[in-house]
Amino acid sequence: MKILQKLGSRILYFLQETGQISILFLEILKSSGNLIRKRKLLLFQIEHIGVNSLPLVVIIAVFTGAVAAWQAAYQLKGVAPLSFLGTATSRAIITELAPVLTAIVIAGRVGASIAAELGSMKVTEQIDALETMGINPVMFLAMPRFFAAVFSMPILVVFANIIAIAGAFVISNYFLGVSYEVFFDSVKRYFYIGDFLFGMTKGVVFGGVTALIGCHIGFKTEGGAEGVGLSTIRSFVLTSALILIIDYFLWTLIF
Repeated sequence: MKILQKLGSRILYFLQETGQISILFLEILKSSGNLIRKRKLLLFQIEHIGVNSLPLVVIIAVFTGAVAAWQAAYQLKGVAPLSFLGTATSRAIITELAPVLTAIVIAGRVGASIAAELGSMKVTEQIDALETMGINPVMFLAMPRFFAAVFSMPILVVFANIIAIAGAFVISNYFLGVSYEVFFDSVKRYFYIGDFLFGMTKGVVFGGVTALIGCHIGFKTEGGAEGVGLSTIRSFVLTSALILIIDYFLWTLIF
């Protein structure tokens, strides 16, 4: 009986939190009419989320491409010639590796940061002070972060694609004996614009999810400094899990 009660309470908590996240999302969309007026806040968040994340994304992308090349060469060994290495790595990078790994990195760097920033403001009653002054916290705090993440993520994914494919080429050329012409001819021959757009779509969705979860958890933070720490961890764990779950469902839509 206690197990059923515990299960029921968990289900109710899940439904309640899903509803709260949905309401926050709708409030952000309602506030989007003020996006141009709040462009300074938006540009500041784009710098924080996009520009400042670029060095980390580049490092991750280089080694993602390198690992993809070694893995593709291992899979092709005895099955297909290494002349297919370019298409094998580029399609995997563009459709899956670059969007997902970039999103998880951003979830750790940005999602947790948003939860910590808003959580600190919540426990120190700064958000209550904004409401007292007649300032909508969703419009002032959540909306710029959400749209900055939505705008920045696809650009970061493009950089990750380029750097990862370059990393795959370096491994293919210097360690596996695949020439520049053979590698990039394979990339061009089997490149589909649909694959690129699919990766960009993932970037937009993952960016929105990262900011939305970070804002939601930040606004609900309680318990002082300890609560802020727990919110930071919860934001990263929940966002990472959602990225992988949403990635699965996006793949099911195109097949």
